[in-house]
Amino acid sequence: MGKDELISLLSRQFKLVRTEFSYTQEEMAEKLGLSKKTLVQIEKGRQAASWMHVVALTALFEESVILQNALGGAPLEVVKTITHHHYGGEKPKTLGGKVWWVEKENSNGFIVQQNIITHHYRILDENYRRWYSSFDQVFIYTKFQELTGKEDNWIQTLN
Repeated sequence: MGKDELISLLSRQFKLVRTEFSYTQEEMAEKLGLSKKTLVQIEKGRQAASWMHVVALTALFEESVILQNALGGAPLEVVKTITHHHYGGEKPKTLGGKVWWVEKENSNGFIVQQNIITHHYRILDENYRRWYSSFDQVFIYTKFQELTGKEDNWIQTLN
């Protein structure tokens, strides 16, 4: 998933998120820093949201069920991963990937998971803290090898 695909996907979610939080168009426009006229155009599908408005939507409404379902439970993580190409460092606690994630590999207390909706990867530790996220499979498996000390020919696991 890239920036344009995310903008297209989330532009279709603005009205649903607004309704989920019981905001009027005026209130939602103010929160996102856009005019009511622009919000109406986005909600009617006549105009795509800007990248900055998509970022604002995911940051301000990260707990939205609509956004979580659209992006596999991690709206802000997806935006950060697209923005930075690889994302890691904070090590925030996750729920462990019970719903939107498939475990790809597990070794020495670390897990590689792939999101079933966005297809990006992440590495979690045994306490479900996220170490890295990326759409780049080679990057993730390289970091996984560094973290686990696993000397296997991991490139064969890539598919």
